[in-house]
Amino acid sequence: MDRDEKWAVIAGQRRVLADLLAGLDDDEWERPSLCAEWRVRDVAAHVALTPQSPGMLRILALGVRAGGDLQAVNRDLALEHARRPPARLVAELRELADSRAKPAITTLDNLAFDVLVHVQDVAVPLGRTAPMPLAAAREGLARVWRMGWPFWARRRFRGMRLVATDVDWTAGDGPAEREVRGPAEALLLLLTGRTDAARVRLTGLAQPAGPA
Repeated sequence: MDRDEKWAVIAGQRRVLADLLAGLDDDEWERPSLCAEWRVRDVAAHVALTPQSPGMLRILALGVRAGGDLQAVNRDLALEHARRPPARLVAELRELADSRAKPAITTLDNLAFDVLVHVQDVAVPLGRTAPMPLAAAREGLARVWRMGWPFWARRRFRGMRLVATDVDWTAGDGPAEREVRGPAEALLLLLTGRTDAARVRLTGLAQPAGPA
């Protein structure tokens, strides 16, 4: 995918998220998302905030205060933005859908898979369906597999082979008995740590151990 195609996917996913959020009741806005420690409201705020992210100086100041923990900075910014009324968050997603502004500390490839996953973070716990664009899901898989922090996918799935069943993508060199297969959407959730949500759509992934 070229840059324009990636930006088009990002814009489309922002609108998909706005449509998912519109009309939710108060309890649904407060429901836990697939993103650990984030409510549906927090995910919405994070995606809405992305094209209007604070400048590098504020991010650096927050990073120092958080002891260099960029995940904490990301979370704190989302929680602050999440105080806005739900209708305002939905409006921002729509108004800024086509914006190509991005935080200074990220890349277009990271931004693309980030919004793909965050739409699922909201859709799945709400029992809604929001299929990922396949070409973008494949790009996301390739990017997450290449990168290290924060997902460390190659380390976590060392000795395994991952195979997408709906796009041309495989990763890892594990034996046949350690092959995990399924749709690209589920594999992307798996690589980004949404294991329980991904598991039900994959074959070959070991079940978690039961209680002792």
